[in-house]
Amino acid sequence: MLAALPFPDIGPDIFSFTLFGRDFALRWYAMAYVVGILIGWRILVAALRRPALWKGGTPALSETQLEALLTWIILGIIGGGRLGYVLFYQPAYFLANPAEVLAIWQGGMSFHGGFLGVVLAILIFSRREGIALGSLADSIALASPPALLLGRIANFINGELWGRPTDLPWGVIFPGTAAQDCGEELLLLCARHPSQLYEAALEGLILGGLLVWLVFRRKVLHHPWRLAATFFTGYGLARFAVEFVRQPDAQFVSEGNPLGLALHIGGYGLTMGQLLTLPMILIGLWLLARTRAAHD
Repeated sequence: MLAALPFPDIGPDIFSFTLFGRDFALRWYAMAYVVGILIGWRILVAALRRPALWKGGTPALSETQLEALLTWIILGIIGGGRLGYVLFYQPAYFLANPAEVLAIWQGGMSFHGGFLGVVLAILIFSRREGIALGSLADSIALASPPALLLGRIANFINGELWGRPTDLPWGVIFPGTAAQDCGEELLLLCARHPSQLYEAALEGLILGGLLVWLVFRRKVLHHPWRLAATFFTGYGLARFAVEFVRQPDAQFVSEGNPLGLALHIGGYGLTMGQLLTLPMILIGLWLLARTRAAHD
């Protein structure tokens, strides 16, 4: 008998209603990012209100500037996340269906694209407001994990981005034909790794807890770029590891490439998620080495 967990009886919509003949819904995925951004904002406000945490006793930016930055960050997440998904994962499909590029309510966001969107927003805002780039990057790193945590939980609720088949007792029987297509015998249920929850724990809970501890207990903000470097490295390592049990996007899977490797040579290789994450790890390690050398 299969030892696995049934998928919880919960839908992607918090609630829905019909108005003037059109259906409207508030989805868990949208709410996750809104609440996650608000939590991150409040954590950062708490840090800004304690000048002793910052280098020279001066916070990186004012609360008024933070409110303006929030708008830039949201635009970077949405615009970069959607364009990243389009370019990294399904360019051929969207080239044939360009009108669907803007249909973000249908799903399809890339963390790496959102990350690049946020980087661009930070670069513009830093130059426009005359704020030190390193301290601004540290600020965003501190505020990011809550949205990652709740976003991955929302992925689980949506029954998307599940993991590879597993016989471990905490495997989850995700609904849907695609999730149950494991090449098994007829009527045999397929349990998969709840890779969304692995990422929620590693990228959101554990990494977020580490960053908060470094800021409020170890005063890491006295060393610009060190917190951002820790975030880059921590997120990169977590995502790289989870990719080993995460089901790749269908367009990368073929008869000769069942693991869905985007780069493979002789049966070994890397998934698209790992390829996109490697630069984050390398940049994070390089920044950690630079900040440590500067401090020493």
